[in-house]
Amino acid sequence: MMLWKHPLIQLLNRNKGNPRTLILMEPLWGIPYNLIAPFATLYMYTQGITDVQIGLILSVAMFVQVFFSFFGGIITDKLGRKVTTMLGDFMGWSVACLVWAVSGSFWLFLLAVVFNSFEQINQTAWFCLLIEDAEPKDLLGIYTWANIGGLVAVFFAPISGLLIQSFSVVPVVRVLYVVFAVNMLIKVIITLRHCDETRQGKLRMAETKGTSVSQMLYEYKDLIPKVLKNKEILKVLMVSVILHITNLISANFFSLYVTQRLGIAERYLAFFPILNAAVMLSFMVGIQHRLEGVKFRIPMRTGLIMYAACPILLILTPAGNMLFIILYVFVAAVANALVMPRKDALLQLNIHPQERARINALIMAFTIAFASPFGYLAGWLSSMDRRLPFLFVFVIFVVAIVIVGRIRDPEFAEEQGETG
Repeated sequence: MMLWKHPLIQLLNRNKGNPRTLILMEPLWGIPYNLIAPFATLYMYTQGITDVQIGLILSVAMFVQVFFSFFGGIITDKLGRKVTTMLGDFMGWSVACLVWAVSGSFWLFLLAVVFNSFEQINQTAWFCLLIEDAEPKDLLGIYTWANIGGLVAVFFAPISGLLIQSFSVVPVVRVLYVVFAVNMLIKVIITLRHCDETRQGKLRMAETKGTSVSQMLYEYKDLIPKVLKNKEILKVLMVSVILHITNLISANFFSLYVTQRLGIAERYLAFFPILNAAVMLSFMVGIQHRLEGVKFRIPMRTGLIMYAACPILLILTPAGNMLFIILYVFVAAVANALVMPRKDALLQLNIHPQERARINALIMAFTIAFASPFGYLAGWLSSMDRRLPFLFVFVIFVVAIVIVGRIRDPEFAEEQGETG
């Protein structure tokens, strides 16, 4: 009985329809993603893709993602949140995963990430579909649920570790990419049958019906200055860029660091995401709702300080020392639980609902554009010394800590910071 009284369960009961459907579907994406994620970089490296080429693929991918992100808001307004979400899932994941499944060269891996860049269109539409018909006070809880939906899937990760131990990295990851493609096709079908276009989505579709794409692009000339003049959005944007860069580096170079430098066996890679998920789930279910009355800035800054400690901890880890790596994963998980849902909620609370799709798309485009050179930079740093990318991560986390100290809490942002 106590479980049903938990604030997160009550929130899900209040938010039927799109929020509940999208949250419950999240494992369809999360399970195959987390089965593959610990081995994705190793999958490329094992097939002869170098550190520098991996970094170049990441940077090219982000350049293409900027293009799709820029048009994401326009497409979301023209086609609607629901149709755009399905388009992004199909092209960005189903098709991309099939290409990844047969990849064995630099050019095929590059083609796969280009297809995966369609997912950036999905990002704008999916967030709108998730939150637009929900109450503003429920945003932090909804973003917490969205994280939980992905985290539950992480507990399937040992399956890939066990399979790789028996059959090696390449054949296992190829099969998992095919499973991923099928899962996302199922997700598209469920979205079609069980999600509804949002009220704001219907309004924007009607408003933009007679407006050409070129005209909507031209309207960015008025929208971009409004975004850049909103100090609160700019601060959250800068933090988003930093988090995007640090996640990019950590996600793609952690596995290489612990296997190639610290000498940890490949089969253990799948267990680190499980620890991360267990810690985050415990925090989100047991502690997150108790912090709702605390100003956003305090837990965000605490989380960023913990984030900054992580790369130093990893650099200081002696070769073969699993305890230090476990501590690194634990601290990073708590930091993630503190920072990410609040960053997302802060952003939405500072955006005018009428322009949510296009402003979210702009912010995503800005984030990826600013972060795009750092994939190649991280690859170059890693080729010289595998510790250098993580030292760079520490430096930019310090910058994020300073920025968060100047962010206003939501009640002030709502009064003064609406854009549009």
